[in-house]
Amino acid sequence: MKINMANILIGAVTVLIMASLSLFVVDQRQTAIVFQLGEMVSVKTEPGLYFKVPLMQNVRFFDSRILTLDTGEPERFITAEKKNVMVDSFVKWRIVDVKQYYISVGGDEVRARTRLMQTVNSSMREEFGKRTIHEVVSGEREQIMTVLREKTDSDARKIGVQVLDVRLKRVDFPQEISESVYRRMDAERKRVANELRASGAADGEKIKANADKQREVTLAEAYREAQKTKGEGDAKATALYAAAFGRNPEFYAFYRSLEAYKQSFKNKSDVMVLDPSSAFFKYLKSPAKGGK
Repeated sequence: MKINMANILIGAVTVLIMASLSLFVVDQRQTAIVFQLGEMVSVKTEPGLYFKVPLMQNVRFFDSRILTLDTGEPERFITAEKKNVMVDSFVKWRIVDVKQYYISVGGDEVRARTRLMQTVNSSMREEFGKRTIHEVVSGEREQIMTVLREKTDSDARKIGVQVLDVRLKRVDFPQEISESVYRRMDAERKRVANELRASGAADGEKIKANADKQREVTLAEAYREAQKTKGEGDAKATALYAAAFGRNPEFYAFYRSLEAYKQSFKNKSDVMVLDPSSAFFKYLKSPAKGGK
């Protein structure tokens, strides 16, 4: 009984070992190539469970998802104007023909990336060399990326790879040129600022001169009106005084003498030297006589 149980266990283990050596699984993210004694015998592109001959066949898996090839450091390219630009880009690609991929690059992803990068760089140099900086930066950027994708994809098909997209992340000047451009832009902005300040100062002077002119005109008109009003008032006052004093000339003379006395003796220190018989003292000597 014990011998039978041992044989059953040994048989079960043997079956499990043979099954593990004979079966393999391909999931939806992979494709697989089955090799027999080093030669390809089949390609598995659909996910599922497959059988292989133990010890005679082996399986190699390849990633069928979309992969990204990033250039890392920006590359230097020359435009049609013989100007240097720094370009940072990336490529989206995937394996579509795993058999051709294995034959062309031995299934080595590093070799495939190198091949793609060489193709992209060559296409970029060609396209950038036909365009100006403005066209590269903004004018024809979409068109450049479309051409790069088509050219790169056409070459990548030869190694069983499809290029889905080529993108220019950033197109910029080299550091030394960027500093020169910045200085030129700074000088241009300062020139424009100086022109605006000069124009503003000129406009300010015009406004100030116009305001001063209007002020002088307003003051002159006001002074003229004031003098006119004052003259009219003085004329009316004179007429009133003349009419009032014409009624009593003696009172008018007396009033004027009082005003003269008031102005002459305004301060205690005032001194006058006059002849005692002077008419100035007429009303001081005998006010009653002055009234006759």
